[in-house]
Parts: sequence; C-alpha cells; structure tokens
Amino acid sequence: MDDYFDSETFSKVDFSIAKIKKGEYDNCTFENCNFENVHASNIQFLECEFIDCNFSNAIIKDTSFKEVSFINCKMIGVKFNECDQFLLQFSFKDCQLNFSSFYQLKIPSTKFVNCNLQEADFTEVDISKSIFENCNLEGAVFEKTVIEKVDFRLAKNIIIDPENNRLKGAKFSKENSVGLLQKYNIVIE
Repeated sequence: MDDYFDSETFSKVDFSIAKIKKGEYDNCTFENCNFENVHASNIQFLECEFIDCNFSNAIIKDTSFKEVSFINCKMIGVKFNECDQFLLQFSFKDCQLNFSSFYQLKIPSTKFVNCNLQEADFTEVDISKSIFENCNLEGAVFEKTVIEKVDFRLAKNIIIDPENNRLKGAKFSKENSVGLLQKYNIVIE
C-alpha cells in the first residue's frame, strides 16, 4: 500500500540518498530538498509547494502535479511530458527550467515568473492564457503550439513562427515581437 502524507514539511532531505516514498502528498512543503536524478515516478503531489529544490534530471514518469508551485527550483532537463496529465496544474517562479520538455502537454493558464527557459521544448503544447513574466526563452522551441492569449510582453529572446503556431490574442511587446519575423531573415533597425 502507498503512503499518505498530509500537511507535512520536508526540509533539507536528499532524496538521492533517502528514497522518496511512493504515495500521495497533500498540501506538503518541500524546502531545500534534492531530487536530482531521482526516480520520483508514480507519486501524487496535490497542492504542494517546492521551495529551493533541485529537480535536475529527475524522472517523473506518471507523477501527478495538481495545483503545485515551484519556487526558486533548479529543474534542468526535466521531462514534464512524462508526468500524469490528469488535472495537471503547476506554476513556476524564479526557476531554472533550461532543457526541460513540456512536449504535447495541455497546461493552459500556467504562470512562469522570472524563469530561465532556455532550450525548453513547447512543441505541440497548449499553453493558452499562460503568462511568461520576465522569462528568458532563448532557444525555446514553439512548434504547432497553442499560444492563444499568452502574455509574452515581459519575456525576452522569443522566436516563434506565426505560420506554425496558433497565436490569436497573444500579447508581445514591441521589443520582443521581432522574434516573430526571425524566419524571414529581414533586418529591422
């Protein structure tokens, strides 16, 4: 039988040594925990907060993230596309998400605030109504992505092909709208 944890705080736990228990974590807080390269599969996180945690290259196959917030977490190379998509809902603030994959996820209304998303993969993702506030999207891939009503006004280094993505109602600043014309190889001064 899986374990059940409710309203517990896990502080400075190195899950690469102390294996994370399979089960359901409701309303739990994880502070300064290490999940780097950890197999954290088939776990349910409901209304949890991860603060100052390292998730780099963690394996989260069939793991549930329902109303989960990540704050100041290092999450390089995480394959979110492998997690359980049922009721998937998370937000990211001050996170390093370089090389992470959101491939084919439906994650509308997701908040990314002060995040580094270099080389992140948003191919075939529904991120409609999401917010990218003060995010670096250098090298991020948008291919057949639903970007309708997304707020990119405070994002930087965006390159999006308008012919290959659904952009209706998306918001850009004058400065970052240049990335919509990148493929035409034109000079804007």
